[in-house]
Amino acid sequence: MKIPFNRPFIAGKELYYIARAVFQGHLSGNGPFTKKCQEWMETKFQSPKILLTHSGTGALEMAAILSNIGPGDEVIMPSFTFVSTANAFVLRGAVPVFVDIRFDSLNIDEDIVAQAITEKTKAVVPVHYAGFACEMETIMALANQHDLWVIEDAAQGMLSKYQDQYLGSIGHLGVLSFHETKNIISGEGGALLVNSPELVDRAEVIWEKGTNRKQFFDGRVDKYTWLDIGSSFLPSEIVGAFLWAQIEQAEKIVNTRCQIFRQYQEMLSPLVEKGYIQTPPDHLDCANNGHIFYVITESFQVRTKLLQFLKKESIHAVFHYLPLHSSPAGQKYGRVCGQMTNTDEVTSRILRLPMFYEISDHEVSRVVQAVYRFFRVI
Repeated sequence: MKIPFNRPFIAGKELYYIARAVFQGHLSGNGPFTKKCQEWMETKFQSPKILLTHSGTGALEMAAILSNIGPGDEVIMPSFTFVSTANAFVLRGAVPVFVDIRFDSLNIDEDIVAQAITEKTKAVVPVHYAGFACEMETIMALANQHDLWVIEDAAQGMLSKYQDQYLGSIGHLGVLSFHETKNIISGEGGALLVNSPELVDRAEVIWEKGTNRKQFFDGRVDKYTWLDIGSSFLPSEIVGAFLWAQIEQAEKIVNTRCQIFRQYQEMLSPLVEKGYIQTPPDHLDCANNGHIFYVITESFQVRTKLLQFLKKESIHAVFHYLPLHSSPAGQKYGRVCGQMTNTDEVTSRILRLPMFYEISDHEVSRVVQAVYRFFRVI
């Protein structure tokens, strides 16, 4: 049987809660299930306000508005990330400044961030790749020194930590994703973590299409009106209902994925020792959430052949991002600071193995055995 790269899943009471939402008669945004999700995350992450959004992309776009990013501003970010990281700021007229990543964590190189800061720099966007934490202590110190916003793209980082702090809760703003490829899912969905209390009121206005509608429903004003720019960032209550069932099982889901991650890590370690592949680090100052398991081959040619071999074995493995700095839009809207050696190398050599909540021990073994057969060491 074919082993897919990802498989969406039911963790508990998703269908029951969706039915409850329908019968309760509230299917638009900001209903009871949405509020449950937000309150759970606010308590868990110790964030003053968390707002569910229709996507991680939407949360990034909210962050760009909330941080007053505008034409001519520069925003430092890795090139090795999804297009939404850059798009959110390009939509405000800003210039993405792409910098290289570290080869050990595949995260933004904090030393190059320091070199990329100019008088036009407005924000830094660390992307926590595969749920591994960027060096947030250094990045926050740089931001404080230069009066910059830090907007954490923790789309892949649900329940990962850096020095006992949850990813997304460290910067001024943070973003999570609940896309069906993530650990905790709602099909499409995201969240904005507002970690600075003084930003909460405006965040709620932006979230509600630029109006103080939430204040009206909370009984704080007797009517609502247009106050600011914003958009329709709220998810439907059906999304909130599905997500609440997943959140109820969040710790179990992440623990299971971490076990799968460790299985891959241990079973493939002989290939690492022989120099055939590199696997994710296990020594960084963070607690990972088991979001992605990848291998890095010695060359693009080897990766291509491995992909083809796994496909013949009915195993769906995939590579990852094409660098933003060399894309047509990246060249049009952004600029590069420094060399992009690691980004280009990783892009051409990385391969992600099947990784999902319900993958069985047998399926993991099939994948690992196929990788061994490819390298002809068993």
